[in-house]
Amino acid sequence: MATSTSASAGLPTGDFVLILDCPDQPGIVYAVSGFLVEHGGNIMESQQFYDRLNGRFFMRIDFTMSGSEATAESLRADFVGIAQRFEMTFEIWGAREPYRTLIMVSKQLHCLNDLLFRHSTGSLQIDIPVVVSNHPDAEPLAKSYGIDFRHIPVSPETKAEAEAELMALHDELEIDLVVLARYMQVLSDDVCRRLSGQAINIHHSFLPSFKGARPYHQAYDRGVKLIGATAHYVTADLDEGPIIEQDVIRVDHSHNQEQLTGAGRDVEAQVLSRAVRWHSESRVLLDGNRTVVFR
Repeated sequence: MATSTSASAGLPTGDFVLILDCPDQPGIVYAVSGFLVEHGGNIMESQQFYDRLNGRFFMRIDFTMSGSEATAESLRADFVGIAQRFEMTFEIWGAREPYRTLIMVSKQLHCLNDLLFRHSTGSLQIDIPVVVSNHPDAEPLAKSYGIDFRHIPVSPETKAEAEAELMALHDELEIDLVVLARYMQVLSDDVCRRLSGQAINIHHSFLPSFKGARPYHQAYDRGVKLIGATAHYVTADLDEGPIIEQDVIRVDHSHNQEQLTGAGRDVEAQVLSRAVRWHSESRVLLDGNRTVVFR
């Protein structure tokens, strides 16, 4: 991740963030706290969760290192002994290091527009080196924010080549997070596996009731009273990945089709931006098919 002053504005103070999960057992908090004390760390924020069903323990700590030359790399190396003792999966990041984020979009630009605006104001801890689309429609919007645009057309005949180009770009730019901001192409199982836990998708919560084209028009025809959106991690099972965030808003008979669509797009943008913010601040941990979100 590259350092960015604007991306860190308004975020919780702290030099580093430690996230971990492991089988629950006595002594975990004591060992982690002792490690931080030994290294001169001062805990600014600590959150933990015990999943009784699976017997796993989850933890997130935001901490400072006053007068220390420690780096995320050196702290990771020093923490390995504790991690091995407790069978931990863990990560340590610089607390203000933005995730390098590749955004993918098709023709509906409301989620992309929201993310680009929030990024420009510093409210999201991300850097966006490129926007990728299978259509040219988003190019003026991306370039208006000074962000590179890459048009990668996709057809059944060229899908493999298009995904190879996408993943080459992903690796070249050292991308930490991929956001599907209404990208209307299904990624292959191989790409989904490569991006496991690193790709976020947004869809309307009408699924599976209103599949296919024009879901809000289908909802209007059925007289729905609630519309919503779901942000989730991408998996090979279409729209069934671990859920990060959901929200709904009430509608009624006075909403016509266009108003219903507009309201749905608003909630989609809000839900996606929250999911991206929490992920980029290392607040989302995978718990099997579920997520633990330390807000």
